[in-house]
Amino acid sequence: MESNGAKAGKKRLVQIKNLVKHFPVENSDDVVKAVDGVSFDIFAGETLGLVGESGCGKSTVGRCILRLIEPTSGEVIFEDKDVLALSKNELRPLRREMQIIFQDPYASLNPRLSVLSIISEPLKIHGIGNKNEQKDRVAELLKKVGLDANYMFRYPHEFSGGQRQRLGVARALALSPKLIIADEPVSALDVSVQAQVVNLLQDLQAELGLTYLFISHGLAVVEHISNRVAVMYLGKIVEIAEAQELYENPLHPYTQALLSAIPIPDPKMKRNRIVLKGDVPTPINPPFGCRFRTRCPIASEECAQIEPELREITSGHFSACLKTKGY
Repeated sequence: MESNGAKAGKKRLVQIKNLVKHFPVENSDDVVKAVDGVSFDIFAGETLGLVGESGCGKSTVGRCILRLIEPTSGEVIFEDKDVLALSKNELRPLRREMQIIFQDPYASLNPRLSVLSIISEPLKIHGIGNKNEQKDRVAELLKKVGLDANYMFRYPHEFSGGQRQRLGVARALALSPKLIIADEPVSALDVSVQAQVVNLLQDLQAELGLTYLFISHGLAVVEHISNRVAVMYLGKIVEIAEAQELYENPLHPYTQALLSAIPIPDPKMKRNRIVLKGDVPTPINPPFGCRFRTRCPIASEECAQIEPELREITSGHFSACLKTKGY
């Protein structure tokens, strides 16, 4: 089968194949199956949104791709290089191509360092430029993210949340990467500031040709910024499609439930809300068969026996549900 989400004529920048990350449980033989066999592609120049409830494993996927967390197994192919097979020395030059924007703009910036030190740190680590050249690069990056160059002499506590996140974006851009993993970059910000940061990311993508993996549980934000969307539930990808197609024609019942919860900014309009019963099962001992079946409104006995694979139902639209028409 063609790789999940493959598109004709598009260059694959990253291929994730059967990625697994299990965390051991202290004083037990059990493991937390945070990511349990995830496969998808990220194409050059696109934004792939990765959505799901808190605890579904989406942030762990992002960190495993960068090897900030070492995966249990699987493959991460970045421009034909197997990231997981590289030694630490071999990985260092590749890290220039892949960067991350963290979720919390308050925790991700060292309060003891000036903005100049924070943003120039990647340049120092990779031996790029002298002090004056690094200072010039920091000034350039600050302007690029909409901040004054003189802010480089300030400290993180002197900035608002939105400004801090702009600093995080500037740091991620310092090494001119090809791929940026944005791990819920706007979830800690006010709604008006969220829009500013999302627009900034889109402008930078158009200007610099960046590729994003945009991780979020904010479905409205993901719809606005993403070319394609992958939906994750309890360590598995359950649906992938073009953004417009997924929002207009969701195939998986979990995706349908998520989309039904998006608020409509019109008090006269009503949405048929799909309320899921029960809580998300524990990733230590997920349900047999389909992991969503214990909360699914259309589950049958068959769903407890067979674990559905992610299959292409229509062109570019993949679903992992036995009840999907054409599965």
